[in-house]
Amino acid sequence: MKESLYLGIDLGTSGVKAVIVDVNDIVLADTNPPLQIQRPKPLHSEQNPDGWMIAVDEAMRRLPANLREDIGAMGLAGQMHGAVLLGEDNEILRPAILWNDGRSHDQCQTLESAVPRLAEITGNRAMPGFTAPKLLWVRENEPEIFPKIAKVLLPKDWLRFKLSRAMVSDMSDAAGTLWLDTGKRSWSEEMLQATGLTRSHMPDLAESPDQTGILSADLASRWDIAQVPIAAGGGDNAAGAVGSGVARPGDTMLSIGTSGVIFHVDDQYRPNPAGGVHTFCHALPGLWHQMSVMLSAASAVDWVAKTIGFSDTPALFAAAEQRGLLTESEIFLPYLSGERTPHNDPHATGAFFGLTHDTDPAALAQAALEGVAFAYADGAEAIAACGNEIEQLNVIGGGSRSLYWGRILASAIGKPLVYRKGADRGAAFGAARLARIMIEGMDAPGVLTAPEIVETIAPDPELTEPLAKKHQIFKDLYKDTRKG
Repeated sequence: MKESLYLGIDLGTSGVKAVIVDVNDIVLADTNPPLQIQRPKPLHSEQNPDGWMIAVDEAMRRLPANLREDIGAMGLAGQMHGAVLLGEDNEILRPAILWNDGRSHDQCQTLESAVPRLAEITGNRAMPGFTAPKLLWVRENEPEIFPKIAKVLLPKDWLRFKLSRAMVSDMSDAAGTLWLDTGKRSWSEEMLQATGLTRSHMPDLAESPDQTGILSADLASRWDIAQVPIAAGGGDNAAGAVGSGVARPGDTMLSIGTSGVIFHVDDQYRPNPAGGVHTFCHALPGLWHQMSVMLSAASAVDWVAKTIGFSDTPALFAAAEQRGLLTESEIFLPYLSGERTPHNDPHATGAFFGLTHDTDPAALAQAALEGVAFAYADGAEAIAACGNEIEQLNVIGGGSRSLYWGRILASAIGKPLVYRKGADRGAAFGAARLARIMIEGMDAPGVLTAPEIVETIAPDPELTEPLAKKHQIFKDLYKDTRKG
């Protein structure tokens, strides 16, 4: 008898990644159709949910048919904080407002004034990226839409609804809405009331390995797959942590994706929102995590590559590595979408500083890699300020492919980076693991094992001191250029 395979789908910001994994954690197939972001106004960031489903359909059709037929369960992961607003007939009322949307800054202040206990309840400060302020913005700016809202779903949970008709969220993703009592792992009546909503507007809640319905007969037939059970799954970072074996108190992960995250696991709910640190539920029962978030990580490097004329991002990496030197005076602020940790500033902007006649594209490439590394270092400092000891960082995400950048990151942060087999598989792989836990249980052999280490990069003593000096200039530049 054949052993079942497991499907993981990660609804990202720039693409939908799907992987098929066997019981030995071997990825047998993967695909990643792209997605586009719409920015209709300054600070706005939106996507059409129907485009997500089109990309999922494309991803499924790309996976080999002989593997699809052996899938025994599936799990979901996805970009956090997005607001999908549904009417009474489950129609989409407006484009989804995404995690990197900065329009609701004023509404954050309104929420914190209305609920003085907000940080205690949710484990976080109100920030424009979270879901609850977005709904206040809709209520104040789109009064024709707000009364029609029957359900608010997070991106991956809307996808679950399309796959199975189930309206369910998991604890890790729900914790990013500001509607969850994160310590109690349940919806907060106080937070819902502050945004003019009730529990009826929310999906049901489940732990990430729990079953949340089965794939519809229509889609099963379309994709030549059985009507498999669907695990609740997790927010992208929590699912990515499960995939990389970051599953025990004290484990720490560094994620290099569109955004940049440092993720530290805890077995207690210990909120400390000072410095823009988030406290969320982990994608495993009984665990929480503290997390720093920078809004533009690999996406900032991609932007630099495109803007200064490299053929693609790998060409930028190659130019920086061939140059092989820290920049002389060039410094890059990567705040292209504002910033969360540590600034909580949706109006922060990106910039190059210290340009001279000698500055060439390779120097700008190097400055981009250093600037993003400095922003990660800010996040590591914020995590440490919460009383957490970071011993090493397990690296995941597409940006993990560059070991040259890893040397800069390790030296800027001052901690070793550990690269594991399949580090670029990220949240989709974690979603597949959660599906396996749903079927086989938490004690299944190897289900939470960290993948094999393929490289460890320690801080380089020759880089640590000069990067530390430039990091201080980086911090001062933000202070000198911030608005308001």
